[in-house]
Amino acid sequence: MAEIIELIVRFIVALVIALAVIHVSGLVFPFLLRRLWGFMGDRLGPNRVGPQGIFQPIADGIKLFTKEDITPARSNRWLFLLAPAIAFTTPMLVQVVIPFSESYTIADLNIGLLYLVAIGAFAVLGMLVGGWASNNKYSLVGGLRAAAQMISYEIPLLLTIIVVALLAGSLSLDSVVAAQEGVWFILVQPMSFLVFIIAGVAELNRTPFDLPEAESELVSGYMTEYSGMRFAFFYGLIEWGNVTVWALTASTLFLGGWRGPFISGPAWLVIKVCIFAFLIIWFFSTFPRLQVDQLMTFAWKILIPLSLVNLTVTAFFIVLMPDNYLWPIAIFSWVIMIAFVLLMPIVVKRLLLKKRLYTRLTDYGPWVISRTASMRSQYYRGNSKQTSD
Repeated sequence: MAEIIELIVRFIVALVIALAVIHVSGLVFPFLLRRLWGFMGDRLGPNRVGPQGIFQPIADGIKLFTKEDITPARSNRWLFLLAPAIAFTTPMLVQVVIPFSESYTIADLNIGLLYLVAIGAFAVLGMLVGGWASNNKYSLVGGLRAAAQMISYEIPLLLTIIVVALLAGSLSLDSVVAAQEGVWFILVQPMSFLVFIIAGVAELNRTPFDLPEAESELVSGYMTEYSGMRFAFFYGLIEWGNVTVWALTASTLFLGGWRGPFISGPAWLVIKVCIFAFLIIWFFSTFPRLQVDQLMTFAWKILIPLSLVNLTVTAFFIVLMPDNYLWPIAIFSWVIMIAFVLLMPIVVKRLLLKKRLYTRLTDYGPWVISRTASMRSQYYRGNSKQTSD
């Protein structure tokens, strides 16, 4: 009986923590997003409701709660209503294996990294179901884009997680944090960290990879037909809940989790999550949106080959030098990351210029040639008339 009561108490505590993380992030981060947008765009941002506008999220919540909740007449009603709930399960379930402190993990699974990959793959299901059930072509295209994007960038993300598992020698996230007691994995594998950041932003559908909800093309993507609290559920809780869970995962895998320079504890985890959230907002305010072909090409032709090379070399050094493999892995990873950062803008610029030139020649070449020939014939005809006169 005591064991059952203890199990129930642990379940309630875990549920409260998981819900609190998502709801607090859904309130705090959208407010910080709008304030930082205002600062980066030389504007004020929300500053009317409460001191410095800190109560603006509450006002937005009241507004969305009192708005009419519309269900399209020709939509698949039950799937349309179920899609936000499906999407909400991912940020809830991923927190199960995250170590929040030295003494508290909801469930220290010995296959925690595999659990992360398996549960994270369900994140796109709610978007796809919501886009299809809306019976709206823009919503459907947004859902399909989200699925294609998730499949493409899940591969390099998985390859970087395998690198972390090799370095830690375990699939448990508690063991991953313990393995970073001396040095964080971001210093040993900066290339994996960079790939994890890029692929994670793509899976979160954040700028510059926000094609599933591109407002200039798809109105609001898979969320187009949602209104009221269901829209708030998608935009506030689910999207920023996924950002928070991704930040928790990145902090655990590469930044030592709850470990800090002076006093370790959950406060360090909160600080690292806020840094990653600021990074997402910074990206949003800086980078332009990619095209669909650019997004897919970047994943399949650049990130995946780089991740495979990085994984192969890491495994080679671990097998070749089992007692002292951190230094050679770190040197190789730093070299390849610096080369990637320096060469990538040059290569992309040349490819884009080549593509634009090819597009102009194929699309406008025949017209330019015919137009030039017509003007030339008119010129010669005019000169011949003047000569004869």
